[in-house]
Amino acid sequence: MADSGMSVRSCRELWTILLGRSALREPAHIEAELERHWDRLHQGLHYYKPPSPSAAARLKENKEVAAPLKDLALRISKLLGLDEQQSVQLLQCYLQEDYRGTRDSLKVVLKDERQSQTLLLKIADYYYDERTCLLRCVLLLLTYFQDERHPYRAEYSNCVNKLEKDLVSRYQSQFETLFKAEAPTWETHGNLMTERQASLWFLQCLREQSLLLEIIFLYYAYFEMSPPDLLSFTKMFKEEGFGLRQTNRHLVDRSMDALVERIGYLSSLILVEGMDIDFLHKCALEDCPEQHQFSGAADIIKEMDQLLLTLGDIPHHGPVLLAWVLLRHTLRPDESPPVVRRIGSTALQLEVFKYMSTMLRGLGASGNNCTASTAKMCVYGLLSFVMTSFEEESLQSGGVATPCSHLIDAACEVLSAPSLAEVFWEMKPDMGLGVILDSAVGTFPHQIGPLLQLLTALLSNKSTVKKVYNFLDKMSFYTQALPHRPPDVVAKDDGTLWRRQTPKLLYPLGSGQANLWMPQGILGQVVAGGEQGYVVRWDFSYSAWTLFTCEVEMLLHVVSTADVVAHCARVKPILDLIHRILTTDWTVSDCLLPLTSRIYLLLQRLTSVICPPVDVIASCVSCLSVLAARTPGKVWSSLQHTGFLPFASTPLTSMAQCSSAEGMKAGNYGNLLVQMEQPGGEYAVTVAFLRLITTLVKGQLGSTQSRGLVPCVLLVLKEMLPTYHKWRYNTYGVRERIGCLILELIHAILNLSPEGEDPGSAPTLQSLCIYSLANTEAGQAVVDIMGVGVDTIDVVLAAQPSSCGSEGPGQILIQTVKLAFSVTNNAIRLKPPSDAASPLETALTQHGGQGGNLIAVLAKYIYHKHDPALPRLAIQLLKRLATVAPMSVYACLGGDAAAIRDAFLTRLQSRTEDLRIKVMILEFLTVAVETQPGLIELFLHLEATDGEEGSKDFLLGEWSCLHLVLDLMDSQQQGRYWCPPLLHRAALAFLLALWQDRRDSAIAVLRRKERFWDNLITPLFGTLAPPSDTTEPCVLETCALVMKIVGLEIFYVVSGSLETSLREGLRRLAGARRYEFWSQYVRAAVEGVAKREEEGFCCFQETQMLISAWRMLLILSTSHSDVMQLTDDATKLKLFTDVLEATRAALTTPTSVACLRLGSMMATLLLVLLKQWRSVVSAAPDVLAPLALILESVLQADQQMMDRTKAKIFSALISVLQIQGLNGGDISQLPQLLLSVCETVKDEALRLVDSTRHMTQTGEVGEDEDSMETDSPRGPQKDQRDGVCVLALHLAKELCRSDEDEHWVSVLGRVPVLPAVLNGVELSLRSRHNLYFTEAALHLLLTLARSPQGAAAVAGAGIIQTICLPLLSVYEGSSNGASQSFSRKSQDAACWPGVYRLCLSLMESLLKTLRHNFIHQALDFVGVHQERILQCLTAVRSVQSLSCLDEADHTVGFLLQISSFCQDWQFHLPQLLRDVQVNLCYLCQTCTYLLHGKKMLHHYLQAKNGDTLPPAHLPKTQRPPQPLSKEAGGEREEAEQKAVLAVQCSLLKILSKTLATLQHFTPDCCQILVDQTMDLAEYSTLFVLSFTTPAFEPDVAPSFGTLLATINVALSMLGEVEKKKEPVALSIAALASSEEVQVLKSLLMFTMENCFYVLVSQAARCLKDPSVVPRDKQRLKQELSSELSTLLSSLSRHFRRGSPSSPAGAILPPSQKPPTPGSKAGPEGQEPFIQLVQAFIRLVQR
Repeated sequence: MADSGMSVRSCRELWTILLGRSALREPAHIEAELERHWDRLHQGLHYYKPPSPSAAARLKENKEVAAPLKDLALRISKLLGLDEQQSVQLLQCYLQEDYRGTRDSLKVVLKDERQSQTLLLKIADYYYDERTCLLRCVLLLLTYFQDERHPYRAEYSNCVNKLEKDLVSRYQSQFETLFKAEAPTWETHGNLMTERQASLWFLQCLREQSLLLEIIFLYYAYFEMSPPDLLSFTKMFKEEGFGLRQTNRHLVDRSMDALVERIGYLSSLILVEGMDIDFLHKCALEDCPEQHQFSGAADIIKEMDQLLLTLGDIPHHGPVLLAWVLLRHTLRPDESPPVVRRIGSTALQLEVFKYMSTMLRGLGASGNNCTASTAKMCVYGLLSFVMTSFEEESLQSGGVATPCSHLIDAACEVLSAPSLAEVFWEMKPDMGLGVILDSAVGTFPHQIGPLLQLLTALLSNKSTVKKVYNFLDKMSFYTQALPHRPPDVVAKDDGTLWRRQTPKLLYPLGSGQANLWMPQGILGQVVAGGEQGYVVRWDFSYSAWTLFTCEVEMLLHVVSTADVVAHCARVKPILDLIHRILTTDWTVSDCLLPLTSRIYLLLQRLTSVICPPVDVIASCVSCLSVLAARTPGKVWSSLQHTGFLPFASTPLTSMAQCSSAEGMKAGNYGNLLVQMEQPGGEYAVTVAFLRLITTLVKGQLGSTQSRGLVPCVLLVLKEMLPTYHKWRYNTYGVRERIGCLILELIHAILNLSPEGEDPGSAPTLQSLCIYSLANTEAGQAVVDIMGVGVDTIDVVLAAQPSSCGSEGPGQILIQTVKLAFSVTNNAIRLKPPSDAASPLETALTQHGGQGGNLIAVLAKYIYHKHDPALPRLAIQLLKRLATVAPMSVYACLGGDAAAIRDAFLTRLQSRTEDLRIKVMILEFLTVAVETQPGLIELFLHLEATDGEEGSKDFLLGEWSCLHLVLDLMDSQQQGRYWCPPLLHRAALAFLLALWQDRRDSAIAVLRRKERFWDNLITPLFGTLAPPSDTTEPCVLETCALVMKIVGLEIFYVVSGSLETSLREGLRRLAGARRYEFWSQYVRAAVEGVAKREEEGFCCFQETQMLISAWRMLLILSTSHSDVMQLTDDATKLKLFTDVLEATRAALTTPTSVACLRLGSMMATLLLVLLKQWRSVVSAAPDVLAPLALILESVLQADQQMMDRTKAKIFSALISVLQIQGLNGGDISQLPQLLLSVCETVKDEALRLVDSTRHMTQTGEVGEDEDSMETDSPRGPQKDQRDGVCVLALHLAKELCRSDEDEHWVSVLGRVPVLPAVLNGVELSLRSRHNLYFTEAALHLLLTLARSPQGAAAVAGAGIIQTICLPLLSVYEGSSNGASQSFSRKSQDAACWPGVYRLCLSLMESLLKTLRHNFIHQALDFVGVHQERILQCLTAVRSVQSLSCLDEADHTVGFLLQISSFCQDWQFHLPQLLRDVQVNLCYLCQTCTYLLHGKKMLHHYLQAKNGDTLPPAHLPKTQRPPQPLSKEAGGEREEAEQKAVLAVQCSLLKILSKTLATLQHFTPDCCQILVDQTMDLAEYSTLFVLSFTTPAFEPDVAPSFGTLLATINVALSMLGEVEKKKEPVALSIAALASSEEVQVLKSLLMFTMENCFYVLVSQAARCLKDPSVVPRDKQRLKQELSSELSTLLSSLSRHFRRGSPSSPAGAILPPSQKPPTPGSKAGPEGQEPFIQLVQAFIRLVQR
């Protein structure tokens, strides 16, 4: 065995695997392990060989073991007396499993003598543990190899069948060896073998003896023992005194007594089991004793007789002697009765029945429950046969016919075994233990205890409950103790038979109470009689349940008298029986109502007496706990009247009042705890009280009732949890039990579903618990429990007789610590967020010296091996702390950090380790990536090396966690037992954390790993079951994580630098049509959630993650389609359709929160795809119809939840209308869609009005709040750019714009949208609130105003009242006055000046559409805003920002429309008309000057805007993003040129509209040229008679020179536009697109046309004006003649090159084209306006 290689599994690991606590859970794995280690199990302790020279020689020759380890192995061999080769194996297993240092620290330890000695002693402990685990493995096999319910029964059974042959002989010899072994000394085992070590060796020796006997006992429970074996065992046990005559008994101390006792119990049981009493009983009943194996072994029987006659000096002999008496009595009743009698009397003298009950209790309290239950079966057989064979009187001392209490105790212990109660009820009543029951019935109810004790033990399942209930319901004997014969009773014959003459009430209770009648004429048998009194057994039928009710009533009557103690003794068994019945079968609770309803009164009376009977009170509370599990509300309301529970004398209002316990009363329980239990050290009531409160909490009472529990919970938190460990205790283990129960209560409270509580209401149980844990001593108490540490737990576990028991002190301690972890974790999770750290968080994270730091203690629980949940919960708490607490875990671990890291990784890489621990470790590391930089560096363990060009490269260190993560990701490992899907998912989550946190060094190392990307994206190629049948939800999460990692990689890495393998993988994804697969899968998943939301969707969380990841990937594909190989339009269309259908599925079903969440996510994706894939969407089938359906559904859903989703759907509809329009769509839905949208607009507008009014009424505070809480959702009333109201307005605008059939007319008639919107706009303008709403509303009105019906509706709704006066506050209300109005903001940003510009556009549009019907309103508007209008016209001179120019453009546009109604204007506002005319002329001059001096304009812009110009937005174009290059200077120059060009375009627009407006203020050309009688007084002179070029000073009046200069500037710009090549400066053609150039040309032609027109008209007026002197007229003729001729010749050249023929149409609609004198071009193909000018020149020259 020593040569079997070094990869030997330790016994502890084997035991963990066989228990099913490892990753090896499949039966095949278990079978393989048993096969592999069969020989070790077969050899038992002989597997460990003693040292030998040959083994030492082989060790020295072994080159694989390092020299220091060889030396240490030899020292181990010497200390433990162990084979040298096995010592090396032991050392290696220890270093792998239990060593708490690093490899480097081991080298230091080996060099230091003292440290190496400590290490040797730890290895010795490990060795003892290994030996114990080996025996436990065999014990486990024997326990379950015939248990049909055990998952590995078949595998265990096969192994036991192989072991069976010589298992006992081997293990018996091992037992003898241990028993006879001499204790080691320093002479034999080296100087480390001190007395303390020898004592530990002996403790281990006893433990092994106990386990060996347990194995032998279980073996013989299943297999027959031969008579010779029985003889040899008897001799052996006699020789060693049933464990008491140990060879090394000088080493026995008090702590070992329990083990020595256990050895005695097991020795006794083995001999009894060997006699096979069950079979003997069967043979006796069937009268065939010769079939028993002892019937033919006469010699052995004789020898046994002689042997057993020498026994009798110790209690352990009792059962053996009793069993032998039965054997002898049955097999050879005629032979040697004196011997049998003598042996029997010895057994009775040893109080054998008392011993049996003690033994069964001892075995049941600790150790393997199977051993205890097998022992009970064994003793049951013995007791049954004894009771059948012998009279009960012969089994007890004294002749009193009362059931022997020890016999009943033993019977009760036996019957508590699960299956024996049923066996009992199936037997005849005069057989076996039925005799004891019969005897107990004979003394009932005179002695009430024995019968009830037995019946309580006989309750094991529902069928036995029915039997017990019916048994007690039909009692036929009533035994009564009487001091003398009553007068109404007649004695018959010899006085042994009495007869009752009159009926009698048995209980002295009131007339209204339940009672029991003894009828007239019944007979009674006198069982005992004499001077002391009589015991009479009356023969009549009654129900014991009625009797029990009377007994309880009697106790209530005598509660304050001296009889209370005696009555309590009678009532306690009744309560215990009720408790057991209700626990086993709740259905009989109604029948027990007369009893259970009296418990409350009993509790009230008993707790208020001077010396309360604690045990009865505890029984009452236990009964109420069982009742509370089913009817918590009823129990709670009844309990409140008892005064037992703590209560509040004043109503609870605040947490401060609760935490100070002000007005709290402890109740009767609190007084009992302080006055009785704490001084006495017994805590039965406290245990019952804690269970009751926990049950009530778990019962989910209503909020009022659970608030009533606050005083109870406060008592626990304030008075019990901080101090319970300091109380006095009589019994070991009660302190741990109470701690565990307190934490179970808190755990239950913290796991309650949170109630919707009002902030002002009284604290709930949960908030009270969280507050107390976070801020009071209760939290510190929990911290102290967690600080117990792994070493203490190991010590407690080692001290237990056997660690299989689930109720040992070690298990309770582990359970308490686990609860403390869970409670702390939940308290931190649920604690309300606050800036300051709570005392609990401080206590958890504070640094202490010498490892007294809780973080380090928590981390060291990783060394705990017994219960996998303990380290898991410790890591979970560490994970929570690493997230919330401001501290470095790495710093807290101090010098142990590397060792703890190694322990974590060792457990992570172990293939047999429990899966959940591995997952938790990875989750902890995932959190640490973001929050614990030091710790994650430790775990990543990257080693830096010098790379190329002085950069640093990284390699994975030996202890890097990435090795393991890469292993888990390996696609070839997937599906094996050590890499289940959950673990794979956890590994991927860790990788995602690295990518999200941009851990570049780690990512770089991973990227370079071979097959990394292939392994990573493998899950995306998997075939998944449909979402409805998914069994492994974590597979969805795995795929989601992969998508996210790939997405982040594509996003962060420049596409050219992506790893080739990743590109290849993405190509394969596209090639295998996986995008379509996942798109379809996500759609099916959403539809699945939508369909199955009623019954609840099992894996919603994972589905949501997958959808989120897929969404991210799709959004990325819109900008990285080339990398992701997603370029095919057909594929994109399929993906888009799936997204649309999924959105429809999620949002059109009966909506649950889950559906809405998914619908919202899909709506976001839909919106992005609509914006990015316009070409795909434009080719798609009708998208409008499904979106309209979705909108219908969304509008009907819950408003609060739907706000964001509604906004997204509105936005999507707007995009679809912009892309597809209404063509190709089903227009039948349009009226309904319009109606829905208009309803929404109306509702939202009204809500906005209300909120704005509220805000303005509350004054400035409201506004401040609004500005502070930009992120807080304040319901739908908040004005946002992407708010529902704003988007609904935009959608309404798009629908009206697309609606050719004018459905909107009827909708506006049905829904009062316009009044609501105008109301909102008016209020918003007045208060300067709701900017986005106002803008959107004006856009909608503007759209409506473009059609006659719409314009009429808008005007009729009172548009002028809405905006005319309120608009003043938009530009007057600001603090900086007018200067702020012409800000340098980008013209696209939403701002109040923008609103003003929109209002101008609206007025212009309405006037243009309604003409004369609107002129008076338009003039009102001009009158009100005249200052602003004039200000704006003059502002162009000083501010050339695009927003200022934009306003000037809008203003001039409006003036152009209103100028058509010159007479009306002249009549109403003559002065303003004159001012506007003057200002327009000056504006014309300014624009010309600025356009003429391009460099001057450039300089102005630079001076006004700082060094650089603002980025220019050229009209109607999108500027492509400019990649950065080295020619940054050239780029900047180009940008500046573009900015100048943008300003020039704006100026040109203003100029053209200004000239078009002036045209209306100057005479009609044709008329003035032809009509001699024209009234010139109608028209003012606009331009002075001067021909100088325009100046920039305001005092130089506009002149004819201005107009000529304008034409010249336009001509020169036209020349610039047409220049194809420009060597130095950038040409206009180079800066603008061809469309822009075309627009610019048309604009220039339009400007010249208007300018010529105004020039001709004004010149003609001047020439006709009598007030102009002839000399000036002559000068005018000469100048104009020459100038115009020159200009015309230049123009002709342009036309010959092919300039636009009718430029006016390019900018303005046909109605705005200037009238031209001839509609056709002349013979030379000239423009009409050129002909007009030529005609004018000819006129002038005449």
